[in-house]
Amino acid sequence: MIAAIYARKSTEQHVADDQKSVARQIAHTREYATRKGWIVDDAHVYVDDGIAGAEFARRPGFVRLMAALKPRPPFQALIMSEGSRLGREGLETGYWLKQLIAAGVRVFYSFDDKECTLDSPIDKAVLAIQALADEMEREKARQRAHDKARALARAGHVSGGQCFGYDNVAITGAHGEHSHVEYRINEAEAAIIRRIFELATAGYAQVQIAKRLNAEGAVAPRSQQGRPRAWVSSSVHAVLFRPRYRGEIVWNQTQKCDRWGQQHITDRPEDQWERVDAPHLRIVPEELWQTAHARIGAARSATNLYRGHGATSRYLLPGLARCAWCNGGMLVRTRTRGGGRRLHYYACTSHFNRGATVCGNQLKVPMEMTDRAVLAKIGDLLTPDLVDDILVGVRDALTRQAAADPRTPVVTELADVETQLDHLTETIALAGNVPAVVHRLKGLEHRRQTLVETLDTMPASTHRPRVDWAALEHQARRRLGQWREGLADVRSIPDTRRVLRELLEGPLRFTPVMDGVTRGYHFEGALTIGGILGGSLAWCPRAELNCRPSA
Repeated sequence: MIAAIYARKSTEQHVADDQKSVARQIAHTREYATRKGWIVDDAHVYVDDGIAGAEFARRPGFVRLMAALKPRPPFQALIMSEGSRLGREGLETGYWLKQLIAAGVRVFYSFDDKECTLDSPIDKAVLAIQALADEMEREKARQRAHDKARALARAGHVSGGQCFGYDNVAITGAHGEHSHVEYRINEAEAAIIRRIFELATAGYAQVQIAKRLNAEGAVAPRSQQGRPRAWVSSSVHAVLFRPRYRGEIVWNQTQKCDRWGQQHITDRPEDQWERVDAPHLRIVPEELWQTAHARIGAARSATNLYRGHGATSRYLLPGLARCAWCNGGMLVRTRTRGGGRRLHYYACTSHFNRGATVCGNQLKVPMEMTDRAVLAKIGDLLTPDLVDDILVGVRDALTRQAAADPRTPVVTELADVETQLDHLTETIALAGNVPAVVHRLKGLEHRRQTLVETLDTMPASTHRPRVDWAALEHQARRRLGQWREGLADVRSIPDTRRVLRELLEGPLRFTPVMDGVTRGYHFEGALTIGGILGGSLAWCPRAELNCRPSA
């Protein structure tokens, strides 16, 4: 029997915990499979490290595990160390466990050496009780972490991560043991923070402040998602409104998880905030703070305040395209022509929000023309021939893999023997116990037993079960049609963006082309065509995009 493994460790569980670390879970489950005489397919060992059990959609390993169930699971058993590894939210865990069992996958827990079944009302009641216990344990862990963070904040210690303007300094106890972490002012960064308040007092807008700091080469906070490390209006806004710089710690302003335990950052009511005076952390004098905020308040209606990351784009490519020069995003800018007609353009975010010192790409290209070029290029690749090429490639890969597997001849002969046994059994059912046929049947049964024993003694391999090519091809062609329909309907930008997220392996990279004749972008990227196979096979081809739209 082919077995898969799923291992998960929550964020609140210490890595060194011998029973909870994913490495230890995998070792336990492998030993369990060996004792049972099962084969663990290395391609189906799924891991989520440091992700809470109430999260499901944001667990990459879990998502790949569930995607492998269609059109037919390539394994017959799933082994976990215990039931809470699948999840710690009762309703969701029960639903996904049902999907596994309904797909024909048997679920085993290695620590208890038992199989999880849903064959009777008693089984379902036991599952519900266990899920409730797991959910209560998750809530207790959340409360412990919350209480610890509150105690640290009340003491003026670090209860989160890094903060620009400060260094995190570990404090040890009398015997050298770790005690806590404290903030210490970083004077070089503190000078930049005061500079921001001085510029705001002088009437500079936040975008202007960011560009000026970048032009001066000022050190900026750490960037995210591979963007350039430079100042932008959002980071300037965060500095101007962070109470810690005036000597006050404000804790519990946001809630990271919703009531289901899934990550969803929301603001807490102000009456739940906790304020702690911390004069030793003051960087900005109170007079400068008040003067800057008075000026900001007076110009608030004209100030380009940061609007957050939660809004869904009304346009096709923001978030899906990046400038090749600086790795910054591509934003949409507008220009009004004669008659009040508004034209939309794509341009480099870093250049227009952070300045030419961060990125010199000032090129703007018409949005409508660029959208058409990108969609047309992807549409050219999504042809029915693509499905044939993928299936041929998968067959070749599996054939090469099988040829190198010493178990293949034994498996092939065993399949042939079992086919002959089926035919002889039907012959006996129709013609009766013909001595020659019975003798042949006994000989084949003996050979089948010998082959089975031979397989049991051979080392585990990556041999895969048979593939239903007809079903696989049908699914691939149906998915291809859905993609083409989604890309063709440009009237629904959210739906088209959803298709692009599914197809693109990563952001498209736009390189400006300004050769005196042509002005435009050379864009390139990769399509994860493996998605058309439902994620059930490891082989994943790439199709390169390479196109230059004319200006």
